[in-house]
Amino acid sequence: MEIRKATIHDVEQMQPLIQHYADQGLMLPRSAKSLYEHIQCFTVAVIDERVVGTVGLHILWKDLAEVRSLAVDPGYQGRGIGRRLVERAIWEAEQLGVDQVLSLTYQTDFFHKLNFHIVDRDSLPHKVWKDCVYCKKFDRCDEIAMVYYTQSFKKVHAPVASIL
Repeated sequence: MEIRKATIHDVEQMQPLIQHYADQGLMLPRSAKSLYEHIQCFTVAVIDERVVGTVGLHILWKDLAEVRSLAVDPGYQGRGIGRRLVERAIWEAEQLGVDQVLSLTYQTDFFHKLNFHIVDRDSLPHKVWKDCVYCKKFDRCDEIAMVYYTQSFKKVHAPVASIL
């Protein structure tokens, strides 16, 4: 399996994979146009030239990024692909100097295993919610906010980080 930055040639496989989960109400849909416009934010998992997983890392502010559109082909789940994609996104965030990586998710056990912590949604800046207006569940959101504190955060906030 190869984990690499997405290219424009991957979009035709990425979009239906994301749409599969969007149709279930598990994530926001992403049009092909949106994927092309933000391709530099995406990483893919590829097996035998087939995109079997994708994740986006979107910078929201100087100290906050979000893991978005994490999708793994149902036939390839349970193989650590999602974990590897999120780990790559965290690594990218750390390389950029971002302190915290956010996930709005229903998969709390998965993210907890990757050292994400549940946070109060109301503690997040309003800019986090800008894409929520496109969600079917906008007025009754039930996603859980979870944050990963990067090494950059832990260096600056050493006393707080020691309890994380």
